[in-house]
Amino acid sequence: MSKTKEKILNTSRILFNELGYGNVTIRMIALKLNMSSGNLNYHFKKREDILEALYFEMVTTFDERIANLEQQIPTLNKMQIDIKSSMERMVDYTFFWSDLYNLLSLNEKIKTHFNTVYIRRKNGLDFLFNSFTENEILKPFEFKKEREFLVERMINFGNTWLYASSLYKKETFTNKYINNQTNSLIALLYPYLTHKGKKEFQLLVPTFFDKK
Repeated sequence: MSKTKEKILNTSRILFNELGYGNVTIRMIALKLNMSSGNLNYHFKKREDILEALYFEMVTTFDERIANLEQQIPTLNKMQIDIKSSMERMVDYTFFWSDLYNLLSLNEKIKTHFNTVYIRRKNGLDFLFNSFTENEILKPFEFKKEREFLVERMINFGNTWLYASSLYKKETFTNKYINNQTNSLIALLYPYLTHKGKKEFQLLVPTFFDKK
């Protein structure tokens, strides 16, 4: 990718994050870059092309993480690290997650990829759950839907935590705040953990059990 394209994408991402995708025009991006709209259009014919490029730039690390999942030995600690890394990546592209369902409706290529990744995320959680159960970290589920409901809750939390944070809490996304969101997501597993699993979780997130 050329340096000019990189500058366009980086500037667009910053403007989208600050103002929202729907409030940013090609002209605004060009003005920010001291570039003519015609020159910008040479690299990206329309704003939707920038959206698409930013989306696939964002999900590269997500795709790699899912692809490599089965090559690793899953642990709660590794899960915590991966979730935090994903959340930090999401913050860099806040505009997308703050307007997720609208933006998915604007671009069929993005929507198709997102839906494909959804299936892979479900399979990834199934892999984790199987591994945790085999290693006596997670209790066996009592019925199939119980497992499916937990998968759905974790994926939905992952998709919407940033939007909900912006909407209700109005907090800056500090390291401390992202840590809290990371641990809140993992805590959805807590009722399903074995005694061994709960001990590992308590060591991983000691502040959740602080009685002060």
